[in-house]
Amino acid sequence: MSKRCYYETLEVQRAASEDELKKSYRRLAMQYHPDRNPGDGEAEEKFKEAAEAYEVLSDPQKREIYDRYGHEGLTSSGFRGFSGFEDIFSSFGSVFEDIFGFRGGRSRTAARAGADLRYDLSLSFMEAVTGISRDIDIEKYEQCRECEGSGSAPGTAPEICSRCRGRGQVTQTSGFFSISSTCPSCRGQGAVITSPCKACRGSGRERVQKTVNLRIPAGVETGSRLRLRGEGEQGGYGGPSGDLYIFIHVEQHEFFERNGDDIYCRIPISFVQATLGANVEVPTLEGTEKLKIPRGTQGGKTFRLKGKGISRLRGHGRGDQIIETVVAIPTSLNRKQEELLREFERLGRE
Repeated sequence: MSKRCYYETLEVQRAASEDELKKSYRRLAMQYHPDRNPGDGEAEEKFKEAAEAYEVLSDPQKREIYDRYGHEGLTSSGFRGFSGFEDIFSSFGSVFEDIFGFRGGRSRTAARAGADLRYDLSLSFMEAVTGISRDIDIEKYEQCRECEGSGSAPGTAPEICSRCRGRGQVTQTSGFFSISSTCPSCRGQGAVITSPCKACRGSGRERVQKTVNLRIPAGVETGSRLRLRGEGEQGGYGGPSGDLYIFIHVEQHEFFERNGDDIYCRIPISFVQATLGANVEVPTLEGTEKLKIPRGTQGGKTFRLKGKGISRLRGHGRGDQIIETVVAIPTSLNRKQEELLREFERLGRE
């Protein structure tokens, strides 16, 4: 595939000066830089073409060969261009420093997601049943307001690491082998903070207290977990913030017991009500309901009130209320009551 004219690629005249070449390359490098065009293959190719053109035209010897013999002359002289982005960044570090503020044009430290946070929330039984809105206070790390996350004192900026010269890596050579490792001076960032921010001590983050509004849906129970995206701690080097997880703990109720979406309760009825039948009032989650007790009801008999249970957290509708009868046996009788009971027993035998 034929290559474009280098002058055409850099959008300059053949008589362009060194400053004109550099100015044009800065503009094109900023426009097509891969960090500004993620996933754009066409932009990457134009970025590489501009880098190759500048590599040739900014070198007097290579430019003379190109002007006289073109691309074939460069190939014959051994010029092969760049093998990848790292070659480009390392060759034109000063240019990228002017454009992006640090050598190499790319951050040497990968973006890191912020830590997730946990908050344990206690609810009463009725709060869990009906759902609530509640504000909670959490402490977390966010970008330092004093230095805007740079870590440097206001009015100052990080300096290029003198050990790795902004590359973020150092290379050790032993015989035929070369080993690259993270620069211990700048920890791979390519720059060091010489004047740390007093507020955050150079970390770029500060601990703050924040109020978060929670909307607890009806039907949560102990063990339920809510997730608030982005409410965790701030990420590092442009990474996303973590999440806030709310763990629910529900207190027990003095009358109702829960089993899934159903609730259970026990109501006492007298010996007479169990024998002759009666209409009794039963507490529910929304007040009271009348329940008909048939004649001859035994202790432990259960009744079901449809749709009087708990709202289904996932899905529609509600569970049921299960009612168990407990026949109350009197423990203290007067003489007249005892006589009537004995008469009742005698009639039963007859």
